[in-house]
Amino acid sequence: MPVIQYQKDQKDIVHLILDRPDNSANLMDGRFAEDFAKVIATLHNDKYAGVILRSEKSTFFSGGDLTMLSQVSEENASEVFHMLEKIKVSMRTLETCGKPVVACINGAAMGGGWELALACHHRIALNHRALKMGLPEVTLGLLPGGGGVTRMVRLLGLEGALPYLTEGKQFHPEAGLKAGLIHNLAQSQEQMFSMAQDWILAQSNVCQPWDEKGYKIPGGAPSHAKVAQKLAILPVMLRAKTKGVLPAPEAIVSAMVEGAQVDFDTATRIESRYFVELACGQVAKNMINTFWFQLNQIKAGSSRPNNIAKHKVEKVAVLGAGMMGAGIAYTCAINGIPVVLKDTDSKRAEHGKDYSRKLLDKQLRSGRKTTEQIEQILSLITASGDVADLADCDLVIEAVFEDRVLKARVTKEAEAVLAESALFASNTSTLPITGLAKASSRPSNFAGLHFFSPVDKMPLVEIICGQQTSDESLARCFDFVQQIGKTPIVVNDSRGFFTSRVFEKFVGEGMAMLGEGIPAASIENAAYLAGFPVGPLAVTDEVSLTLIDKIKRQNIADFNAEGKDYAGHPSDKVVDRMLELERSGKVAQAGFYDYPSTGGKHLWTGLSQFANSDLQIPLEDIKERLLFIMAIETVRCLQEQVLTSTVDANIGSIFGIGYPPWTGGCIQFINQYGIASFISRAQVFCDTYGERFAPPQLLIDKAQLGENL
Repeated sequence: MPVIQYQKDQKDIVHLILDRPDNSANLMDGRFAEDFAKVIATLHNDKYAGVILRSEKSTFFSGGDLTMLSQVSEENASEVFHMLEKIKVSMRTLETCGKPVVACINGAAMGGGWELALACHHRIALNHRALKMGLPEVTLGLLPGGGGVTRMVRLLGLEGALPYLTEGKQFHPEAGLKAGLIHNLAQSQEQMFSMAQDWILAQSNVCQPWDEKGYKIPGGAPSHAKVAQKLAILPVMLRAKTKGVLPAPEAIVSAMVEGAQVDFDTATRIESRYFVELACGQVAKNMINTFWFQLNQIKAGSSRPNNIAKHKVEKVAVLGAGMMGAGIAYTCAINGIPVVLKDTDSKRAEHGKDYSRKLLDKQLRSGRKTTEQIEQILSLITASGDVADLADCDLVIEAVFEDRVLKARVTKEAEAVLAESALFASNTSTLPITGLAKASSRPSNFAGLHFFSPVDKMPLVEIICGQQTSDESLARCFDFVQQIGKTPIVVNDSRGFFTSRVFEKFVGEGMAMLGEGIPAASIENAAYLAGFPVGPLAVTDEVSLTLIDKIKRQNIADFNAEGKDYAGHPSDKVVDRMLELERSGKVAQAGFYDYPSTGGKHLWTGLSQFANSDLQIPLEDIKERLLFIMAIETVRCLQEQVLTSTVDANIGSIFGIGYPPWTGGCIQFINQYGIASFISRAQVFCDTYGERFAPPQLLIDKAQLGENL
């Protein structure tokens, strides 16, 4: 069956109905290209008043077939190029037919779906706030290859189109109407079709704005003085975001600027060439694999126990109203869940609630929330100093200081008033859950929920299963994380779990390199050039050297209790020296960086005491040491079954601890590097910089089998 149905109504309006029979969504691929060309040919030979483009699916159009795009290579690149060009010929024929064409957008129109809508003269969308439109290709390492770059530039101008194209900015119907991207909103499907018919019958000869005589690009062409001035600094601004490792935004800007200087058809051809070049590249393959296929696996519950009914949390208690606890309470409230924010007294709890007030006040000032909406959200947060207020909560999240004695005490206090079925979760970032669960009278209901700071912005939550955590408790944790709009990964218990273990290696390696005598600026810049959002020394200041020292001392105590020796780390001497100098981090306004009252932070000049002027180390070594040390520790987590899924490893490393997105995650980085090549390079680092770079046995076994991780 065709993927596009051709129907003509009693008013001689042709309906092109998008309805792929073998999929729940409409996709842009070779089959679509063929069927689109056929219906356009039929349209050319028909007599009609206008065209309505609509969908029979719950969404309008989902975009490109990513399974196909992930397999693009130099061998089949020309096929993809010609497929794109064929689709664009059909789009161009549709918009230049002289008859009015309306897109009736009933659901999400992303990527190719929005590009199809742009090829219509008039766009009507259902006025549902959940309905999203946009061009998110850049987030997958691609560019909009179905005319999106060309039409958005001609519709909004170079500057206006920039965030939609280079950042993948999405919008809902009302925002689209305000921006001039949508022409009208409808309250129902029936009204939308009626509006489309009325508009068509009221037109005579129509054309797109860019096909009108005397058309000029809004804001000016690249040769316009003001535009040229802005374009001169755009590459610098772009490089600050891409760090030179994300090719898609730069290719998009090139296609925008080059396309704005030529005729429409040439511009779309330029776009196709850049698209195919990106699709052939490894970065797009890494990002499609992780941010589409693997992220969707997690969303579908790949790490959630089977055969356990979905559970919805009715009321949450958060113990501890510090920054983490306050952030968790806010996140629950904005997702409609009543929450008790408890601290030692109501005054401290109210102070924690102020965190939500401040965030919501910002949204009020920006127009994103109304006063009524804010009052409703704040009414869901009960600030309390009384443990009795926890009685009807079905989930308690403990977010007190990283102290076993304190955590044990608040666990017992809470459980004394909770129902037997209540779930208890600790927000610890390093302390093993099995040990913390010893304070619980129902360890099967005890798990870890490791949030990341700031909670309102960070998308990940790490669920940690203790030795006695039941499958039902794990499933309930998983459901809760999704209920608050976060992405869950599931790991087994160990010291530091997955994310904290790997993160410690990143900051530790940065300090180890400083201790070797590598200039601090070289370390921070290498991290930047590798694609990390922040350098290891800067992020250490954020965490604080005091906390790192405390974790180290706890590890030593734990090793001693287990009858083991603490091997130490090359970074320990740097930590000790910085604390001797009373430079513990950002909170103290003195760490690896200085934090003057005016102006931005800058590296402390006193770090020169660590410098070794005789040391010569390649920049590539510094970059790869940071990438490799995190990837190697991730493999160790898989080897020890702390991690049971490469999907959780990749998503967790990017969403939780800032591993560069271009890699697709720690495990994808190894796979695309080539396991044999990775082992060889790791061994060089091991021989040169220390045993911590020794390739784990799991990696060696995979190489011998010729398998990826």
